[in-house]
Amino acid sequence: MGALDCLAIWCNVRITSRKRRKPMQTVEIKVKMDCDGCERKVKNAVSSMRGVKTVEMNRKQSKVSVHGQVDPNKVLKRVKRTGKKAEFWPYVPHNVMYYPSAPQVYDKRAPAGHVRYVQPQPNVSEHEKMATFFSDDNPNACSIM
Repeated sequence: MGALDCLAIWCNVRITSRKRRKPMQTVEIKVKMDCDGCERKVKNAVSSMRGVKTVEMNRKQSKVSVHGQVDPNKVLKRVKRTGKKAEFWPYVPHNVMYYPSAPQVYDKRAPAGHVRYVQPQPNVSEHEKMATFFSDDNPNACSIM
């Protein structure tokens, strides 16, 4: 903080000319890359963005990791502008998933030891739904009966 900032805080004056910096973050994107040329094209497109510190490419997993002060949606747009099909990285390690046996989790294209991230949904049967329907905890139970 400079002297003007301290003076502005002391006098309770806001200085609006300073822009907020974006937080440092890592954006992971799934991009199909077949050759060195594809990899170089995506790397050049992303590394020329403002705020990018490092770009890591993994052609075997079709994964691009961008670390820096960047907006994830802008990074995705920049990669799509190269003509490649891109999406945010949809996989998580197998041991992190709460319900690794949930439907739509296993994907043949997922890297080894990873599964597709799916929001867990509670498994409630019809019998349990009907049992709670007429319970004393339900405030509308009297109006139904």
